[in-house]
Amino acid sequence: MRGHWLHLTDAWRELHAHTDYPVMVRELLGQAVAASVLLAATLKFRGTLTFQLQGNGAVNLLVAQCTHDFRLRAVARYEAALLPEAPAERARGELFRRLVGDEGRLTVTVEAEEHSLRYQGVVPLEGTSLAGSLEAYFASSEQLPTRVLLAADERCVAGMLVQRLPEAGEGEVEEVSAAWEAAQRGIESLERDELLHEPIEGLLGRGFSGHNLRLFRGAPVRFECRCNAGRVAGLLRSLGPEEVRDVLREQGIVTVTCEFCQRPYRFDAVDVESLFQPGPASSGSVVLH
Repeated sequence: MRGHWLHLTDAWRELHAHTDYPVMVRELLGQAVAASVLLAATLKFRGTLTFQLQGNGAVNLLVAQCTHDFRLRAVARYEAALLPEAPAERARGELFRRLVGDEGRLTVTVEAEEHSLRYQGVVPLEGTSLAGSLEAYFASSEQLPTRVLLAADERCVAGMLVQRLPEAGEGEVEEVSAAWEAAQRGIESLERDELLHEPIEGLLGRGFSGHNLRLFRGAPVRFECRCNAGRVAGLLRSLGPEEVRDVLREQGIVTVTCEFCQRPYRFDAVDVESLFQPGPASSGSVVLH
C-alpha cells in the first residue's frame, strides 16, 4: 500500500486572502484544493492537473489546479440565495448534497507538457462527501482501491489518501487483503480535527499501528496564481485608450479583479497614461497600488 498526506497553512491562507466565501463554501473549496494536490502527488507528469466539480446546487462550480511541482490556485462559484441557513445543524452528508445538488460530475484533467498530452476523466458525483466522490473516481478511472479523507477550515487544509497497489504475487493475496482491511479501518478511525491538527507521525501511529511504515520526505506546496500586473496591463492596452479613459472618468480609478484569486489591480490616472505612452515606456512595468 502507499499513501499521501497533505497539510497546508500559508498556501491556503494566501489562496483565499482576497475572497469572502461563506464558511461552508470555503470548507468545500479547501477540500477541493486538498484533492487536487493529492491527485497530483499520485502521478508522474510535468504540467497541470485540474480538479473540477460541477453541480446543480448552491455551489455550481469548484475548480482547483495543481502543477507537478505543487503550485496551486482555486476558485468557487455559488448562489448565495441557495445556501443552507443553518449548516451546523445538518449532518455533513446532507450539507454536501445541498451544496452540490443531486446531479453533477467530477472532472479531472491532466495537461502534460510532454508532447502536449491531455487526459480527462469524468465521473458522476457520488456519495455524501467530496472524499467519497474522489474514491469513486479512482475506482472508475484508475481501478485502484482508494480511501480518502479531506478537511478544511479557515486556517488550514488537510488530506490523506491511501491506496492498495496491485499484488506482488499470488502467495501474498490473503496477507495483502488483510492489511488493506486493517488500513481502511485505520483511516476510518481518524477524525476531522485530528487530520487538521495532528502531525503525520501521530496520525500514522493512531490509525495504522502494528504495520511496518515508511515515511518519506515531504515536498513544499505554494499558492501561485497566474495573474500579475503585467498581464493586467496588457489586457487594458488591448481595450484601447478611449475605453480605459472612459472608465477612469466614470469611476476615478480603473480596477481589474482576477477571476481566480480575486486580487484587485488598481490603476490611477498616472498608471493609465503610462499604459499608452509610445516607445519603451509602453512595455515597462506598471506601478501597482
